[in-house]
Amino acid sequence: MIVFTFPGQGSQKPGMGQLWADHPSWELVSEASQAAGRDVEELLLRADAETLKQTRNAQLSTFVLSMVVLDAVSRLGVEAAGHAGHSLGEYSALTASGAIDFADAVRLVTERGEAMQVAADEREGTMAAVLGLDDDDVEIACRRVADDVWIANYNGPGQVVIAGSPEAVNKAGVVAKELGAKRMMVLPVSGAFHTPFMAAARDRLTKAIDQIEIREPQGTVIANVDARPHSDPAEWKSLLNAQLVSPVRWKHTVFALADLGFTTFIEIGPGTVLTGLAKRIVTDSRTLSVATPDDLDHMLEVLAGPPAAQVGRLEGEHLFMTERIIVSPGAGVFANVGVTAGTTIGAGHLMGKVGNLDVRSPFAGQVMGFLAVEGERVTSSQPIAWLRTEH
Repeated sequence: MIVFTFPGQGSQKPGMGQLWADHPSWELVSEASQAAGRDVEELLLRADAETLKQTRNAQLSTFVLSMVVLDAVSRLGVEAAGHAGHSLGEYSALTASGAIDFADAVRLVTERGEAMQVAADEREGTMAAVLGLDDDDVEIACRRVADDVWIANYNGPGQVVIAGSPEAVNKAGVVAKELGAKRMMVLPVSGAFHTPFMAAARDRLTKAIDQIEIREPQGTVIANVDARPHSDPAEWKSLLNAQLVSPVRWKHTVFALADLGFTTFIEIGPGTVLTGLAKRIVTDSRTLSVATPDDLDHMLEVLAGPPAAQVGRLEGEHLFMTERIIVSPGAGVFANVGVTAGTTIGAGHLMGKVGNLDVRSPFAGQVMGFLAVEGERVTSSQPIAWLRTEH
């Protein structure tokens, strides 16, 4: 099974949108600018490193580009049965799963970035990665310091991020090295995220969360707070609220996904940080990233091959992804022509109409369900139906 993972703050870099500017999925950027009340294209194309480092800019630009990449992947018919995101990436995961509308997510991410920026400006904090030390020993290092320092991210084997006041983080790093840590690396961030230092941001974010609708996600979505799947919208509101002051349990999230049967981890968005972590956490799984348009072809090539765990014992049989999405050829009102779930169709089969345009399936297989309903107004490339292709 395929799971899409989404990066958090820190994956941004200047000009990261340049390669996507001519792609049809770039249309999401103007929608995001309208929802955020900010020029997102400026952030993605022309902002310098110092500007992007600011939390309010890093989060919005990373989220929007992740959604552009997701849209491009979806246009190829590649869908995931699960989603998970690191910190900010959790908002991307919920949007990808259909739990949050894109415009609402943009507004929520904008508010989150502003709230965290203000909290960081009001109380000086920092974060540092402790490398080469077990989780328990990192916890001990924090507890030995009589000051404000906590674990903020459980990223992977031998990689834990601590956060708090600069003095306390430095002291904890000294203790961590005494306990056997190979290295401590201060991160280029402006605050102590995922710690009690973000309490003021949490209070502000609560009001924003209460103003949007969260629906039951489609498929599996794992939460940062407890590394467990959740489907109840009310639970997700509480989890998003708690996330700001709780450590990100990313290592545990990846293990949970593997236990649920996910074998292919595709990182969607800028950077390859999560791909590198997945390779270390679940060594027998297939891992790849889609950060540029060139990565789209590579993704299809990888998915067309045998799963990592089955290489060498499939006797030439290549398992290809079996679920495909049929998208709208244009904008207009959708009308079903009588095709129902369970129907077996051939390539080119008429699935419905969008205005005067035919919606035809490029694939043969069994129709599993419709994602658009009779009389609904849809946009170009919006998913209409999904099917399971023939082997």
